[in-house]
Parts: sequence; structure tokens; C-alpha cells
Amino acid sequence: MKRVVLGVAGASGAAIAMRIGELLSGLPDVELHLVVSEAGKRTLAHELGPDALDNLVRLAQHNYSANDIGATIASGSFKTAGMIVAPCSMRSLAAIATGVSDNLLTRAADVQLKERRKLILIARETPLHLGHLRNMVAVTEMGATIMPPVPAFYRRPETIADIVDHIAARAIDQLDLGHPPLGLEWDGNA
Repeated sequence: MKRVVLGVAGASGAAIAMRIGELLSGLPDVELHLVVSEAGKRTLAHELGPDALDNLVRLAQHNYSANDIGATIASGSFKTAGMIVAPCSMRSLAAIATGVSDNLLTRAADVQLKERRKLILIARETPLHLGHLRNMVAVTEMGATIMPPVPAFYRRPETIADIVDHIAARAIDQLDLGHPPLGLEWDGNA
């Protein structure tokens, strides 16, 4: 069983978090561990409705309070295949970049870095100022992958769901879980 941590911070992009949860919960050998920040709970409710958090929690085998700094995912001895933070707010990015583990989401991300595991940050903000960019460079230098939720227009998406599906699948594929790619591979044809 491959353990994957999904962190949900307070930036816009709750649909991406939900889709990642759906896709990961559909993989037979993946155990999903979920941590949602307080701001993430608010964003889920605002963007997806009052039942969104409950729906996301149902997809996970394990759900943790962001205040539970002693949870299993806060320890390097708890082996995971990696973590995706989707969406990743600039506040969470800054905390991760500077090693400020003041909640379970940022601590779990810090653990991925210190253990040299995969950490995918779907950084969500625009425009970016120099502090945002420097934090992105810092976490990249530490081994994380910054993956802004940029639509692949060459795929000619017809709906928002098409865009969300592509971003979610690409993020999961970054973990290299040993499955065929969830995202469509480019075949070279325009």
C-alpha cells in the first residue's frame, strides 16, 4: 500500500483538491491521508458548497486536524510515497520554504522535504511578487516541485472540469506511483 498525503490550504482551487482526492481514492493500492487547514475548510465550502469537506474526508482513509501536530504524518518514520498540497496558498508556501511547521499541513510538507520524498505544491496566486518567487525557488532548491494550476490549452479543454482533471492527473503522475499515467500523454499531434 502506498501512502499519499493530500494537504489542502486556503487558496482558490478547491476543485483541484477534490479531484485529486477522487483520483487517488480510485487507485487500488493507495492509502490517502488528508489534512485541511482552517482556511482550506473555508475555501472548500465557498467554492464547492457546505458538504465539500465531508465529501473530501469520505475519500480519505485517514483524516487529520491541522492542529494535530503529533499525527503520524508529522513523523519521518511514517513512510509515504509523497505529498501534494492542492491548492497551496502563499502563506503555506512561505511556511514550508522557511521551515515554519506551525500546523500539521506545513509539518507534513517539511517531513517530505527532510526525508527526500516527493512534495508537489500546486501554488495558487497571481500576480506573483518577488517574495512569492523567492519562496518558490527556496522550496525547489529543497526538492519540492512547484506546479501552478496552468491549463493545457493545447488539449482544447471544453469545460472547467477538463482543466481540473488535467491538472489533478498531472500532479498525481508527479508522484510516480507505478500506475500508467492518469494524464493524457502528448502524442505529438496538434
